[in-house]
Amino acid sequence: MKLPTFYNYRDFSIKANPGARGLIYLKPRLSFAILLILLCSFTATSQETVSPSPDELKKLSVEELMDMEVTLVSRSPEKLKEVPSAIQVISADDIRHSGATSIPEALRLASNLQVAQLNASAWIISARGFNTVFANKLLVMIDGRTVYTPLFGGVIWDMQHVLLDDVEKIEVISGPGGTLWGANAVNGVINIITKNAKDTQGFYMSLLAGSFIKDQAALRFGNKIGKKMHYKIYGQHFDRKASFHNDGQKNADAWRLSQAGFRIEYEASAKDNLTLQGDWYDGTRKTPGGNSDMNGQNILARWNHTFSEKSDLIVQLYYDRYFRDDIPSLNSDELNTVDLDLQYGLQISDHHHLLAGLGYRNVVDHAISRTSSVGILPERRNLDMFNGFVQDQISIGKRTKITVGTKILHNVYTGLELQPSLRGSVNVKKNNTLWLALSRAVRTPSRYDVDFYLPTMPLPPTSPSVAGGPNFVSEKLLAYELGYRIQPNTRSTMSVAAFYNVYRDIYSVEALPGTLTYQIQNGSRGNSWGTEFTGTYQLLKNWKAKLGYTYFDKKLEAKPGHTFNPDYLGNDAKH
Repeated sequence: MKLPTFYNYRDFSIKANPGARGLIYLKPRLSFAILLILLCSFTATSQETVSPSPDELKKLSVEELMDMEVTLVSRSPEKLKEVPSAIQVISADDIRHSGATSIPEALRLASNLQVAQLNASAWIISARGFNTVFANKLLVMIDGRTVYTPLFGGVIWDMQHVLLDDVEKIEVISGPGGTLWGANAVNGVINIITKNAKDTQGFYMSLLAGSFIKDQAALRFGNKIGKKMHYKIYGQHFDRKASFHNDGQKNADAWRLSQAGFRIEYEASAKDNLTLQGDWYDGTRKTPGGNSDMNGQNILARWNHTFSEKSDLIVQLYYDRYFRDDIPSLNSDELNTVDLDLQYGLQISDHHHLLAGLGYRNVVDHAISRTSSVGILPERRNLDMFNGFVQDQISIGKRTKITVGTKILHNVYTGLELQPSLRGSVNVKKNNTLWLALSRAVRTPSRYDVDFYLPTMPLPPTSPSVAGGPNFVSEKLLAYELGYRIQPNTRSTMSVAAFYNVYRDIYSVEALPGTLTYQIQNGSRGNSWGTEFTGTYQLLKNWKAKLGYTYFDKKLEAKPGHTFNPDYLGNDAKH
């Protein structure tokens, strides 16, 4: 699939920080966000406004970056330099200096991701191949809330927004993460972590405009109530112009969105911390068929309890709802999700750290068809998913660690699925880590796989039809990975990972014998392989250079008795 080419654009921003030289006139539609923040800030309990200190704004050195704690690989904090996985971290400083104005733009900083912009609002993002408009092998979380849709098993990127200056870091794993995070964490996992309310006190404002961004504004206010409670509220709005083709013609893809949210943190005791946060958004995007509306809300509650120095418990519950006109006058989708997750950690001994958890998710999806020419049947589905996981991290001496675990999940389409993983790492010498991993992951069926239909059209009478596959099973991956991470000195670090993936029961669209009907099946299989390299060098105190390179290749074929169309399976570059 050939992607459209866009003109380059250069935007500018003015923020409410020392050194700003001007103001941009705000249009009336921005006033709701400004009023929300200002009214709350004026009525809040009088507190001293805290501005970010120079220390908070400084760049992370290479040494500090490698000592940064990440949680994506093992669900518990561990230093980046010791992680037995191909992981990259996009820091707040990286985002601030990149000029990124959205999450997908910021993800371009991770060289182990393939990021492409389809039009002004649509993005296709994947890791280790299979990058399509409906990319479905990448799991994405925002503060622990999974943001994929069971409609096609992927992420609708134009509905995923956070205040970029609120992002603490983005952890990106290329490779399976299903042992801990579940289905669809097949080729990679992205974890977007925002800053605590305690770290975002005071008033913040950002204004942005340019040749592509008509206007963009963000406001945030943080304060505290007493000594144990901190909160922040924010509002943001943007209006983006249509993209262009090379011939200068505009696309029908201009869009705008408004969003507001809050976060409250309460330190109930020395052993208990509570977090409550939520977001609301409403937007419109233009399409060739007319305006497409979207809106949504989410709220998340989390309880962290420490039993002792050796054991802790995390309980998380969230509700997420969205409505979206996919194609005006044709179809729309409304999704309601309730998710409960429990995680228990126990340090059994100096050599064993046990992690276990249970989860339940209920999804009510209503795919509304406004025409008989295309649709999802049944229109409404109630999907219950149960999961549990266990993982044991075993230390052998001071240099070797082995992590073994599995996740068991149950879904309404294929029943029970098992996702085991085995990882080993050796500190060859100081700041030199060698790792090896063997993992199994699955991509569970989506509604498009099972319930989609495109009936025979009246004209011409020989037009074929497309039907979902009622017998569609989970796509399966067996992944092998070998990697090495080295920090030769305090100014530089390098990491290289080689992988070989074996895929079975991959998605295919095939003609049924003797008919004009095409059906979605599991008729493909194949292998992929490649190498990922990333390096960082601290040239000067305030100048850090990064280099990333990925080689990727794959070979797919039809299973015996099936036909094969590679166009459905990704637009993947080798380099």
